[in-house]
This record gives sequence, structure tokens and C-alpha cells, in this order.
Amino acid sequence: MALHKVRTKWVEDLIFDSHIGESTIRVQGSISDAPRQGPGPKALLLTSLTGCTGMDVVSLMNKMRVKYEAFDVFAEAELTDEHPKNYKSIHLTYVIKGEKAKSKADKVKKSVDLSLDKYCGVAFMLRKHCPITYDIKFIN
Repeated sequence: MALHKVRTKWVEDLIFDSHIGESTIRVQGSISDAPRQGPGPKALLLTSLTGCTGMDVVSLMNKMRVKYEAFDVFAEAELTDEHPKNYKSIHLTYVIKGEKAKSKADKVKKSVDLSLDKYCGVAFMLRKHCPITYDIKFIN
């Protein structure tokens, strides 16, 4: 069983440094009066989701021999109005650039479905709390 460890250290105000292995990510609360130095915790949660599913989809498209020139994943999440403010829905948009990728749209869709339904642990955890929807856009 893998064990992940993170140390988060207070810097000042509502600013923290999270140490993950050799990397450090600065996290800042949205109500902080200090100049913006890093993303908020909820945005990092979405970053974890887009990174997790993005890695899956790229890996799967490569295995399925889908050729692409660029790939992006965008996330939009609607927050509740009441505390604790949390996501009530998340929508992902996968943007794939390349003429050859569009001709293999079925394989791209299969890659996204496999990621969200089988491989992406972050999506698995978040989906227990709120729905995750998606669309795929092809650009040249």
C-alpha cells in the first residue's frame, strides 16, 4: 500500500507552504489580505483532478495511437453558497488539437471514459460527493 505524506507549514496571514517530496506549493486563502502568492485549496483540488485525468487520457491516447499536437483539460466547479463551501458540480472540458485526433474521436472518448470511470482516483473520490460531467472539443 502506498503512503503519501505532505507537510503544510504556516508562513503568514492565510499563506501556507505545502511540502510534497522535493516540491513546494504555496497555498493562500481567498480571504487573505496579503498579495496573491498562490492558489487556494479548492483550486488545487481541481488541479489534482485535471492532472490525474489528463495523465490518464494522454497515456491511453498514446496506447491507442491517437496522434495529437496539444492537449488541455479545463475544470469549472460550482461552489455552494453556504458553509462549508464545497463543490456541488464539476465540469471538465478536454481540448485536443490536431486533425488526426478528430478522426479518432471514438478513441478519445473511450480514453476519457476509462480515466473518469476506472483509473483516476481523484475523480473517484470527488464523484462520491458531486457529479462530474465533461465534454471534448477538437481544434485544428
